[in-house]
Amino acid sequence: MKLATIKWNDSTSAALVTDDGYAPIRVLPGRADAVDVLSLIHSPLTETELTALAASSVLTGSVTLLAPILNPPKNIFCVGKNYVEHVKEGAAAEGLTEFTIPAYPTWFSKPHTALTGHDSGIVYDRAFTSELDYEGELAIVIGRGGRNISPSAALDHVFGYTIVNDVTARDVQQSHGQWFRGKGADTYAPCGPWIISAADIVDPQNLRITTAVDGKVRQDDTTKNMIFDIVSLIVDLSQGTTLEPGDIIATGTPQGVAWGKTAPGLGFLEVGQQVTVEIEQIGVLSNVVAAL
Repeated sequence: MKLATIKWNDSTSAALVTDDGYAPIRVLPGRADAVDVLSLIHSPLTETELTALAASSVLTGSVTLLAPILNPPKNIFCVGKNYVEHVKEGAAAEGLTEFTIPAYPTWFSKPHTALTGHDSGIVYDRAFTSELDYEGELAIVIGRGGRNISPSAALDHVFGYTIVNDVTARDVQQSHGQWFRGKGADTYAPCGPWIISAADIVDPQNLRITTAVDGKVRQDDTTKNMIFDIVSLIVDLSQGTTLEPGDIIATGTPQGVAWGKTAPGLGFLEVGQQVTVEIEQIGVLSNVVAAL
């Protein structure tokens, strides 16, 4: 099942994504509060509602895709240094000749104001940064909350999967000595285009992920190469921290970022460039860099 959050006629709604378009949930009786997908995590669609949606008219050209969850319960959780080759390229970018694989996940977060949807702009504020970078990532959406989650139960807490572009101001990230400032600016978390239900992803640890800039692939890897897999991330994060329905966890990026200077074409992002992140079985998240 594909679930999106759409805007049409100056209102927003969770929507079922079909081959023909988008079926808004808010047209159903008793679903006026379904302003985004979070409402469907708390109150899943019934078989009767799915049948009604299948028979309803769908929206097409007049629809704008928003981030699937507009305001998650907490900041977006993000993992740094979760692919070996990305750790290696990061060390090289810092002028280091050796690198260390982390023993534990490296966590940081982005505020909900960083969220933006498919086909929206990534704001390039030159007063803030001169080194705008991309990071394509698989993201987990929590469906059932919990604390101190066991490895055997971890995947039972996943509602679905989506795509996040962990946009980064590299110069700000490096000068501040921590990651929140350089990664938490407005529009620095494009997310979508929708959420695929967990039941539709047979093996989330075997998904190809690519990132292209103006059609030229810069990142190309699979989620099987994560240092810490999805189960490990959920277990680690939930130790002492209660995960809630709608929490978003971005799982880290492969090698090929502009900062690492290993990608073909190289170069930080410029105004007008299109960044496209594609993850098989999920879809394509595309955004254009826009001047402030």
